[in-house]
Amino acid sequence: MDRRSLLGMVGGLATAGSLGIAFPAAAAETKTDSPYSIRSLGNPNAPVTVYEYFSLNCPHCAEFATHALPKVIESYVKPGKVYYVFKDFPLNEDALWAAQIARALPAKAYYPFISELFRTQDEWAYAPGLKTPKDYQNALFRYAALAGMDRTTFDAAIANKKLRAFVLNELNDAEKTYKVNSTPTFIINGRKREGAVSFDTFSSWLKAA
Repeated sequence: MDRRSLLGMVGGLATAGSLGIAFPAAAAETKTDSPYSIRSLGNPNAPVTVYEYFSLNCPHCAEFATHALPKVIESYVKPGKVYYVFKDFPLNEDALWAAQIARALPAKAYYPFISELFRTQDEWAYAPGLKTPKDYQNALFRYAALAGMDRTTFDAAIANKKLRAFVLNELNDAEKTYKVNSTPTFIINGRKREGAVSFDTFSSWLKAA
């Protein structure tokens, strides 16, 4: 999915800079349930570090997440060979809301939740009848509720301007640092790779890192 699909998001939405919010790098590494802490799988001291820039409503990201990533986790993350870090790159506003909700959940619920959103993407992002912001939010809430989030917490997460700015700050940093313009994009030990590839191809990328 192309960067142009952002529909002018960065121009129309609040960013970290416009809100006067700074996010020190150290804060992102804190292992807490803070929505601003890193979301990752595996050992930070693994020899290979992968950053995946993804959008929760990107079909290509869903393809990779549902077919290749579980095998990557079993073959590389669990044995301690790869440290896998999730990075937000929302392609439109409903993807931004989904990212905010995912980060508002406890850290241990993050990966199961985004995995379920990818698996059911057609039901909350592309289902017939979804027209208004409220439609999309109600569709998202069904999955947030299954993850244990009540409606008050859900609405507060979507309304959280600091969290919104944090997510967009990740997007802006990705564009500036790695020239990310599509999803999924992977930074593997500093090397940029792109596309919803098979497990075998991704495995070859890891071995070349």
